[in-house]
Amino acid sequence: MKRTLRVLVVDDDEASRIAVTKFLSLAWGYDITECSNGEDALKKFSEKPFPIIMSDIRMPKMDGMELLRRIRSHPDGRNVAFILMTGFADKESAITALREGAYDYLEKPIDAMALSAVMTRLEKDSLSISEGIENYSGDSGDKNIETHENSYKNCIAIPDFGTIGVFSKPMNEAVSLALKFHDDRSVPVLIEGSTGTGKEVIARLVHHGRERNQSPFIPVNCSAIAPGLFESELFGYEGGAFTGSAKTGAAGKFELAQEGTIFLDEIGDMPLDLQPKLLRVLENRELYRVGGSNKIKLNIRIVAATNINLKQLVSEGNFRNDLYHRLNLGRIVLTSLRERKEEILPLARMFLLNFAQKKNKLFQSISDEAGEILTSYAWPGNIRELENVIERVVLLYDNQYLQPEHLAFLSHEDKIHYEESSQNTQMHNTNLPEGSFNLKSFEDEIIQKVLQKFDGNKSRAAEYLGISRNTLINRSKGWT
Repeated sequence: MKRTLRVLVVDDDEASRIAVTKFLSLAWGYDITECSNGEDALKKFSEKPFPIIMSDIRMPKMDGMELLRRIRSHPDGRNVAFILMTGFADKESAITALREGAYDYLEKPIDAMALSAVMTRLEKDSLSISEGIENYSGDSGDKNIETHENSYKNCIAIPDFGTIGVFSKPMNEAVSLALKFHDDRSVPVLIEGSTGTGKEVIARLVHHGRERNQSPFIPVNCSAIAPGLFESELFGYEGGAFTGSAKTGAAGKFELAQEGTIFLDEIGDMPLDLQPKLLRVLENRELYRVGGSNKIKLNIRIVAATNINLKQLVSEGNFRNDLYHRLNLGRIVLTSLRERKEEILPLARMFLLNFAQKKNKLFQSISDEAGEILTSYAWPGNIRELENVIERVVLLYDNQYLQPEHLAFLSHEDKIHYEESSQNTQMHNTNLPEGSFNLKSFEDEIIQKVLQKFDGNKSRAAEYLGISRNTLINRSKGWT
């Protein structure tokens, strides 16, 4: 026995309507009815109510806002889950609709993962939608439908960003911690994990929690700010505070994050001389602009992230111990994808269906042979690399199943990683001289070679070496 959920999709944009209809019917097995305008939708609803309605906002004859109000005033419309589809320009209208009883809204073009996350939440919520669920027996004829559903059941939509899949115990623990830390804005949160593991996504989950949060989320990439500009960027400045400053002054990132969250990404690259000021902000919840004397009270949540070991930076003297322990009150660790292989195939299926829907391709599942290739690959770029690989496959091919030949380029990546691993092994097996050994010269030589490898890009070189950008800069001072 399998349940079928009836959904009414209303959109005058035929291409958008068909894409949503096709996805919900194929991937979720739902019974979809289409309408191109609000008047026809209201007529169909009056004939036989639907538990779920997805409607565009801008339509001829009757727009989505008016349809929402008419449905809510209908005797059978009180418990309908009404989901709006909106363009960026209609975002304020969508927020108004939430206040008037809409269940949620999705921005166009509709993201398959975000849509699936909303549907998953709908099924779990205590809405009175049982009248739209009917039982039927027999085989649907599509063995992949169950795979599609399983690929999305553990999706969590992060508003204004994207969707994550929770398919392992470590990821479930990270999500649970993020939701717990969301409930206490006074607790600083430190997210640790390799590049590509989803640190910003988890930071946004800390910010939003279980519901859409309308307060600001201000991301700051600490590795991308010149050391001399850090203080004014974060704390703002008063007019005339320094040469070239605006006469009216300017608010810093902390002020912009009032009532919301500031996300300090790559916190290990923050200059050492600025760290005591950040510590004071954390402890006192107030700041002074550069060149200013007026105290500015802050009501913000502080989330930091790093892809390097802050404890090591502390031991090297490149990160303050007191700041580290203050940030470490709320700690979330994101492990590498190779440490949670059970996530690889569910994530790959999720990405495959999402990109297939966006690019109007036929892909529906992954063959066993291709699945073995995906699970045996090392994924040094973690989830971000997996997503990029699947997007590349969908861009280049158009088949029902992802096959081994679609992943042939990964063997080249494996060769590169093997050669790099062999070079590292050779370095570990270096014969030590009988006399003294100049460790600093040896390390300097390695750093110089890595800088050459990345054409002088200090951020990439530091990431490659597993040290902070500040550490690399300090080590390379005085080189010609």
